Amino acid sequence: MVGSDGLPRPGTRPHPRAFGSFPRILGPLRRDRHWFTLEDAVRRMTSVSAQRFGLATRGLIRPGMVADLVLFEDTVTDRATFEEPAQTPTGITDVWVAGQPVVAQGKSTGARPGKVLAKA
Repeated sequence: MVGSDGLPRPGTRPHPRAFGSFPRILGPLRRDRHWFTLEDAVRRMTSVSAQRFGLATRGLIRPGMVADLVLFEDTVTDRATFEEPAQTPTGITDVWVAGQPVVAQGKSTGARPGKVLAKA
C-alpha cells in the first residue's frame, strides 16, 4: 500500500511528502528505478488502500463506484522540497474528485468536492 502521513495544516509548513509522495512513486521509483510496474503502483495507491481502510465505493473504476480519477503523463515528477514543500508535481493533467473536475489541463478549477471519508 502507498500512503503518506504528510498532512498540510493551517499555519504550519508542510512536509514535502504532502505534495510529492504519489508523484514520487509514479516517477522516480516506478519509471526510473523500476521498483513497481505501472499497474502495481496504481493498484497500491487505489484499490489496496481503499480495501485496507474499508472504503467500499472507492479504489476501482466500475459502475456504482465514486469517480476519483487522475490523468497523468509518464513524465510525472514530484517537485516538493524542504525549502519549497508546496510545489505541485509536473505531469498531472487532470483530476476528478467524486466525478467533479478539480484540475483541468494542469490548472485548478477551484472546485473542492472532497470530504472526510469513513469506513463503510
